[in-house]
Formats: sequence, structure tokens, C-alpha cells
Amino acid sequence: MPALVFRLTNEFKDRNKYKQIKKIKVNEAKMDKKYDFNKIEKETLGFWRKNKKQIYDSFQENNKDKKPLFSWLEGPPTANAPPGLHHVEARVSKDLVCRYNFMRGFAVPRKGGWDCHGLPVEIQVQKKLKLKTKKDIYKFGVEKFINICKKDVFSFVKEWSDMTERMGFWVDLDNPYITMEKNYMESEWWALKQLFDKGLIYKDYKVVPYSVGCESPLSSHEVALGYQDIIEDTVTIRFEAKEDIYKKFPELEKGKKLYYLVWTTTPWTLPSNLAIAVKDDINYIIIETDFSDKKKEKAYYIIAKDLLERYFPDKNNRKIIKTIKGKELENLGYKPLFNYFKDKANSFRFILADFVTTEEGTGLVHQAPAFGEDDFNICREKEIDFVNPVDLEGKFTKEVIDYNGRFVKDCDEDIIKRLDKEEKLFVTYKVKHTYPFCWRTGCPLIYYAMNAWFISVSKFRDKLVKNNNKINWYPESFKQGRFGNWISEAKDWALSRNKFWGTPLNIWVCNNEKCNHMEAIGSIKELKEKTGVEVNDLHIGSVDPLTYKCPKCGKIMKRTPEVIDCWFDSGAAQFAQFHYPFENKDLFKKRFPYDFISESIDQTRGWFYTLHVLSTLLFDDLSYRNVPVTGLLCDENGEKMSKSKGNMLYPNDVFDKKGVDSVRLLM
Repeated sequence: MPALVFRLTNEFKDRNKYKQIKKIKVNEAKMDKKYDFNKIEKETLGFWRKNKKQIYDSFQENNKDKKPLFSWLEGPPTANAPPGLHHVEARVSKDLVCRYNFMRGFAVPRKGGWDCHGLPVEIQVQKKLKLKTKKDIYKFGVEKFINICKKDVFSFVKEWSDMTERMGFWVDLDNPYITMEKNYMESEWWALKQLFDKGLIYKDYKVVPYSVGCESPLSSHEVALGYQDIIEDTVTIRFEAKEDIYKKFPELEKGKKLYYLVWTTTPWTLPSNLAIAVKDDINYIIIETDFSDKKKEKAYYIIAKDLLERYFPDKNNRKIIKTIKGKELENLGYKPLFNYFKDKANSFRFILADFVTTEEGTGLVHQAPAFGEDDFNICREKEIDFVNPVDLEGKFTKEVIDYNGRFVKDCDEDIIKRLDKEEKLFVTYKVKHTYPFCWRTGCPLIYYAMNAWFISVSKFRDKLVKNNNKINWYPESFKQGRFGNWISEAKDWALSRNKFWGTPLNIWVCNNEKCNHMEAIGSIKELKEKTGVEVNDLHIGSVDPLTYKCPKCGKIMKRTPEVIDCWFDSGAAQFAQFHYPFENKDLFKKRFPYDFISESIDQTRGWFYTLHVLSTLLFDDLSYRNVPVTGLLCDENGEKMSKSKGNMLYPNDVFDKKGVDSVRLLM
């Protein structure tokens, strides 16, 4: 860290032509072996409380723009839960760099912030009110629910303030930016309108990561925060061929059954199977064997040639009939595994797809178009019928009558048992693999086809990489490694959330389906011009009742019901804290891009990313110049500390035992 401080200081000295460097002499001192951290802490805190007005406030008064500027942006925490020890770690890094550069003569504005919207608050309020579903919230009253969320946001603000004071973190919490305030949200509306008017916000029906616990889609950066290694059942299924393959390959004996082997890690999606994908240039092999047949009757099997030994290792119990290319299987049919959708005339056939490989599975890939991005895209391209027998609570609908009303993941075992009983199961085994879980509720995510709003990020990958190359990362490996790799493959941002507590998506849509005109409203003034109403709040209870006449067809324009990803809120802090562009344009321009930010490693998929995306798309510039990345605090087993795991340490407990200064030194 000292090297970092030195490097930062010299960079800002050169950039601001600040030549006068004050030398600070430090007398050597020997520490008493009986040094009492807690006693010294109490004495020091007492001194600061008594002399704050004289010392700290005078520092703030002198912290004016006449000095060379060192700009820092605080990553806003959420105050609806108590702080953990990991929050101390990040704040030590911030305080060290900011304090040092202040002492070197730089003006260092130190504005705090509070992140207010999103799932943590909404879920907590739902639990308190015993509201399990969105329907329950509607019955309770949306505006009443929103007002309770506003109060709940600051449930633990005293604990945060006490920790901040006790650890000596210099930050202005008397005048923080607050993401749920009207001016802040108006700046977000401005940004969203900029993106919408540039054609960078669009609505589409496609497969997105979906949290059943939140009843809402998630963005790719949220998904990246919740991966876990789990052990689950995988199955290889026998799909029985139709008669057309015997016509295609006359050497096959007609009275003998032929099975296609298909592997999947998601048995619950099998009732929705509508196609099997193969790759045109992969070699597939037809063999004859009685392996895995309970009656020991000879049958034909088709599998990728490279995977033959994995599934049929006994050379004495297999006879190779023919090797074929995947393209020879195109449009051949097979019998449905279940009868739920047997009447779909254009389904239950082979299609060609480039994503098929022989690295795992069988080389034949099960396709359920509603539950996988590749499945959805290729099935739409090949005009396969579309079905989605799962509701927004993650439960099967009446179309799948045998499992109607049950959560899909709970049906895996029953589906496997049924397939085994019907002699359609070839083999099942448990495998350890990485699976995405909701980063807030802990429930397993499902990939689900639905309407959602997106920001076009993927088309800006080159610019994201270009701006990243201007950033000083500590450790430097993050530039081309963890962060660089992530932005080079950036996906379009799933922006919308089917929730209540958040910044409303400011897009109004005509209720005439033939017209379907859409426009974004970018300010309170524009909203008044359109609707004739001036609002004092921008949450859904205030803006959703407001409608106006469609400028295209004369019908009614109504706001789309979603709120936005709360990561947009925190990413907007770089400009929204100033109420930009409605106020403080000069102040924003002086501080942006920020000289310094610092958070933990997981923010490479969170705040660091959203700051970078928004600064690139809105300003074609980097958001920050220097970013030291702190590590994660882990327990004695190497597990990340978290409240949900019950292994989190709380600052005051550690401070009482070890003393604040020793904790800061350790960090």
C-alpha cells in the first residue's frame, strides 16, 4: 500500500503541476509492551469528539478547489443490515489513500453515500409483513409497501455511523448522497433517456437468468456473484428413434429398436424437450449392443464417436455398424419422451447447432427452448414450436399435469425415477459442478424465457476494453485478467426487474398494440409537461397513475411496470450524486473521472463494472483512474464470511477484543 500511495501522489502532482511537497518528519518511538489499544482508542475518540469542530471541520473548510484536487468516489453500502468486518477492510484502504493525499496538500472531497433500493430491503420488508408473493403486495397496497421500504432502509444507520467514527474513517455522513432521493433518481432518468434515445435500451423476449425467490430476472453481473459448487444428479436418456432412420440407413434391421443417447444436468427440463441438437461435422457412431437393456435385447445406439469409450467401454459387447456425420441426422424424428406436447407438429426432430461439442455429455444435446439461451435461439431459428410450462414462481403449470404446481427443481428425483421405470433412463450419476444461485435469496436460478428490457452493452466491448486500458489496477493483473476478461465478453445488461422497491423504468408505452409507441421521460419537468402533474417523489406509487395521450395515435401512454436493476443506482453515483446535469455541471466535470475508488474483489462483477459501463456509454470515458482491489475475508475453513453462512464477524466484537488500531494495521 505505501508504494501505491507514493505512486498515486506523484501522478496527481504531475497532472496538477503541484510542485510543493511537504516533508513530514516522524520521530522514532518505542511501543510499550503493555500498550492498551482500547484505552488509547477511548482517549482518542474523546479527543476527536471534543475537538471535531476545531480540527476536522476546519480541514473540511480548507478543502476547497483552490488546491489541486484528488477526487474519490465512495461505494455506497446498504444500511438495512449491520456492517460486517469486511466493510472495515475496504474502508481502511479508502481512508489511508484519501487521508495521505489530503495531508500532502490535495483537496479531497469525502462525500458518503447510501445505497437504498433493491432486493435486500424489499425482501426484508416482505418478511416483516409476511407477504410471500407479488400478489400479496398488491393486496397490501403498493404505495404503503413503498413507504415502509423507505423507513426500513436506514434500520442500521446508527451502527454504520458508530463503526465509521470508531475506526476513524473520515467521510462526510452529514451530507451523503442517497440513491432513493428524488434528485438522484431524476439524474438516473436523464441517463436512461440518453440511452433510450440512442437506441441502446430495448425490449425483447429471450432467455434470462431468473430468480424464483425474487420473482425477477437478474443481470449477468448479478449472476456472477452467486455461483456455488454443488453435487447434482445428471442423466443420460434413451430417446427412441422413429421409422425414418431405417429408410435413411437401410443396413439397420427394422425390427430392432434404435436409441439416441442424450445427456443433461437439468432433468426438470425434459418434459419440455422439443428437439435434439447435433453438429454437422461431428462424427457419430451407430453401434449394436444389449448394454443397459434390462431384457438383454439387442438394440442400436447413436452417440458421438469420441465419447464411445465413456459409455460403452466393453468392446466385446458392442458392434460398430456405421459412422456418420451429424448433418446426416438433420430433420430425422424421434418419439417424445413425454406426451405433454406430442401434438407439436414441427418438433421432436434433429437440428444442427454450432454450440454442440464432444467435451462432455454424448454429443447430442437436449433442447427445451424456454429454458436455455442456446436452446431458445436455435429453436427459433429452426422454427421449432415454443412451449413454457413453468410459471413465474418456478412451478410447473397444468400443461405438465403430473407435476402441476410443484417447484421444478423439486421434481428432478421423481422425473428420474419415472424415466427409469419406463426404461428410458440409460444411466444416472452424481456430478459436482458450478451452478448459479440468487445472490440475495440463495435459491437456485433457472434460465427462463420472458419479456425484459436490456441495455446494449455487447456492441461496446471494444470501447470498454479501450477505457479499461487507461485504468491503474492494483494488483495490475486485474486489468487483463479478472476484469479485462469479463468486459471483453460483456453481455447486454438485463436492466428491468419485476419488483416494487427501486427506481421506476421511465419508459411510457402506448396501450394500442397496433401503435406500440414508446418514449422515455428524462426529468420531472418533462413528466409535468406530458401529464400536467408535478411530482414530489419518483417511486412507482407516484408515477404509475400518470398517463398521457399518445402523440402517434391518440390512445393512452402508460409507464411500463418494471423498476431498474439496483446496480444501475450505484453505478450512477458518479454523476447522480451531483444531480447532474440539472445542477453542478462544473463540479462534476472537475471530479470526473475519479482519481481513486476501492472495494473488494467481488465488485469486479458489480460496482466496478457498472461504473465502467455507464461512463463508457454515457460519456465515452473511464469512470476512475486508480482502483486498489481488496481481498475477501474468509473464515478458518477458507469460506467467504457472510451473514447467510453464519460465519461473519462484526466490527464492534473484534474492536472490543483486539482494538481498532490493531485491526486497521492488520487490514
